[in-house]
Amino acid sequence: MNYKRLEKNIIDNIKEAQIKLGFEKRPISFNYMLNSLNSLIGENLDYEEMKKALENFAENSREIPGEITFRPVKDGFCITVSAEGTAYVNSLDGFEFITEFINTVRSHSVSFDDVISVFRKYSDNVVSEIKENGEFDRLVYFADGNPDEYLYCISLEEEIDGHIHITYHRFIKEDYEKLGF
Repeated sequence: MNYKRLEKNIIDNIKEAQIKLGFEKRPISFNYMLNSLNSLIGENLDYEEMKKALENFAENSREIPGEITFRPVKDGFCITVSAEGTAYVNSLDGFEFITEFINTVRSHSVSFDDVISVFRKYSDNVVSEIKENGEFDRLVYFADGNPDEYLYCISLEEEIDGHIHITYHRFIKEDYEKLGF
């Protein structure tokens, strides 16, 4: 089994949370649906098989130091990374895009053009599609998966005071496709 993509996804999620909320040396947990875990490890395991796979992952993770634990949750598992692991992720470099992206969307009166310019700063292979699905306004991603493989579902929302606020959700490609947008 290949756990590299799962490890990278966990690291990316920890770093995203640290950028948004700041770093605290404490454990952090994420819930993963079974189908997402299967996509990340390239398998098609049932619940019990995934439980064994996660035991193996927790014992043999190469990229994340410290203890990794998991527990069942509805339709998946909650994975927890120890304080040692979150401190390690905090020390990593190479997250310039997501840092600039989050700092851009968290500011008020930002436009889609401002957001797209952040993507284009990091790659010439940016795909931006207008979506009229009632869930979000635009899908943006790097066609070649560099600097990241996520699909960003971006919404423009007007606040009570008239300022514009951008929100986003990011998905791995397989999860986005399963959602059927």
